[in-house]
Amino acid sequence: MLAIPPGLDPDLLRSFVLIAEGGSFTRAAQAVGRTQSAVSMQIRRLEEALGQPLLLRGARGVEPTQHGLWLLERARRLLALHDEIHTTFRQPAVAGAVRLGSPDDYAIRWLPGILARFAASHPAVQVEVTCAPSNELVDRLAAGELDLTLLSEGNEPAGARVRWLWRGPLLWVGTEALARRRPLPLTLSSNGCTWRNAAIAALEGADLPWRMAYTAASLSGSLAVALAGLAITVAMPAPLPDGLRQLGAAEGLPPLPDFAIGLLRGPKTAVAEALAQHIEENFRLETSFEPRMRA
Repeated sequence: MLAIPPGLDPDLLRSFVLIAEGGSFTRAAQAVGRTQSAVSMQIRRLEEALGQPLLLRGARGVEPTQHGLWLLERARRLLALHDEIHTTFRQPAVAGAVRLGSPDDYAIRWLPGILARFAASHPAVQVEVTCAPSNELVDRLAAGELDLTLLSEGNEPAGARVRWLWRGPLLWVGTEALARRRPLPLTLSSNGCTWRNAAIAALEGADLPWRMAYTAASLSGSLAVALAGLAITVAMPAPLPDGLRQLGAAEGLPPLPDFAIGLLRGPKTAVAEALAQHIEENFRLETSFEPRMRA
């Protein structure tokens, strides 16, 4: 089991993670409720304890050194474990069932670790997960069939209070040979998908001919078609299967817009609030709400 070595204050690690992900001492200081000079002192203490420089100022702001990158991955895990222990022993016991919605793409990438940690810290809570497109999940939440749901930006109801968890770019994914074919063969989700709309708008804005070769219900289905060499698709930044690569201007493709992942809640219950808080905390540790993450 991971343990925080003597002398490594979790508060120092938390400030380091916020700076490394956000590229700014100022934003990190605001997040932890300290002055910028106090956060700078924390980083000096951490660097002195480890004997290595961890952060450098670069063209895009503050960036981690090689030692800092190594620490960043492990600091996230240490803080997640630290917060799990703290939550388990300090929060009142929560019991019951909670119904969570999530698009397939997010469920595969983020939910396994998040739900495993939640189960460890809230053993008396039963989580029921429904996977469907964002627009369907929003309708189910409104109908009272879900307690909270993840969703893609562009599907939120007008005036809804959405907690935005992550923002980053959409990417073209496929093979170089297919990317240069005209009309461009695409595999995307069905009508109403914000990713589909963004891809088509980008191609039409660049006056590139395209055709919908395949329609898939989820990203995994689109990636399977792309792996077969039949079409290209769009995806969020993530490790890709062997045989697929990120595509872009070098292959004559137009840029795609950023998009965000949000959390929409229904009526408040103790169980739903506990899961919502857990999801938000874990997204803060594992991801960054900064456009610089497109690197």
